[in-house]
Amino acid sequence: MKKGWLILLFVGCLAACQQEQSSEVAESGEAEPVIRYGVRVVPGPMDSVLLKDYDPHTSLVVPETKVEKAAYPAIDVHAHVYADTPEEVDEWVATMDATGIDITVILTGATGERFDRLADLYLSRYADRFQLFCGIDTTDIDAPDYPQRAVAELERCYQRGARGVGEVSDKGWGIGGSRDNHLPRDQRLHPDDPRLDPFWQKCAELEIPVNLHIADHPSCWQPLGPNWERTPDFQGFNLYGLDVPSFEELLSKRDAFLEKHPETTVITCHLSNQGHDLARLAQVLDRYPNLYLDISARDYELGRQPRAAAHFVNTYRDRLLFGTDMGRAEDVYRGWWRLLETPDEFIPGRLWWRLYGLDLSDDTLRALYRENARKLLNWEATS
Repeated sequence: MKKGWLILLFVGCLAACQQEQSSEVAESGEAEPVIRYGVRVVPGPMDSVLLKDYDPHTSLVVPETKVEKAAYPAIDVHAHVYADTPEEVDEWVATMDATGIDITVILTGATGERFDRLADLYLSRYADRFQLFCGIDTTDIDAPDYPQRAVAELERCYQRGARGVGEVSDKGWGIGGSRDNHLPRDQRLHPDDPRLDPFWQKCAELEIPVNLHIADHPSCWQPLGPNWERTPDFQGFNLYGLDVPSFEELLSKRDAFLEKHPETTVITCHLSNQGHDLARLAQVLDRYPNLYLDISARDYELGRQPRAAAHFVNTYRDRLLFGTDMGRAEDVYRGWWRLLETPDEFIPGRLWWRLYGLDLSDDTLRALYRENARKLLNWEATS
């Protein structure tokens, strides 16, 4: 019994000593040392550097391969209206010549007079260098005649030179909707909506593909903060807590659409926003033979996992298409060539991360850069 009391007395004294030490630390302003990976962390000037400004210069000495032109004449299947005048179009074509881009597909998303103006701008002199995709008419989608009007406008745009539809975007606000302008959640137009069935059927009949942007990077549904995956540059895309379906719900709508329209050729852009989970994305490709992917704006997904990405691209090389979606500067294209064609390591990425070259085979590069696009796109003269 006496032994037990002695133990309790010892524990009490120890606790009192620890409390006294803690009080002394608090009074002195000193804190317990922080040890990370065996190194004692000390305060200093770096404590005032903001994360957004942190740009460390590496001391690594690694190969740096400059690739001026694509290994094979490339078809960029994902660009937008980056030129608004004939002079700017001329400049773009000169950049394409300098970097090895044979043809650029412009996803205008436009209908009506705007599409007609763009068709005149791009196709009047460069019908062999550009293809244009049109959009979907989303006016008065609840009107009884909406499905017929949407099809009629598609046919009209086709006659004016459209050879595909896109970029059709649904990040949760519905096709034609946005954060600032959207319908109530139960009224939004999603790809699997029955009102669009005649439209997708007409695309299949005309043999023109659809470029679909469904959902967004999964980090968009996570709260902003120090653990958010993408850099602060992307915070404007964040959807956390907003009135949109979940990432998984939107992917389910994609799958329902693909299931319903197996004759329609669908190119989901940005690796269908599943580049973070290539094993699952492979299952989706296996399930839907009418589905293709473009790799645009997902250099940071491929380059962060080079071994898995190279295996995925080589395995599904007949289902992937090259695209950029990053403007028309020469260094945009050449950055892609270095990533895809070389084994370079620790490549400066455009958004924080360092990338690692995939060193793809010639057969894969030909398919990715050119052959798949030639197979899928409608190449009837559009002049």
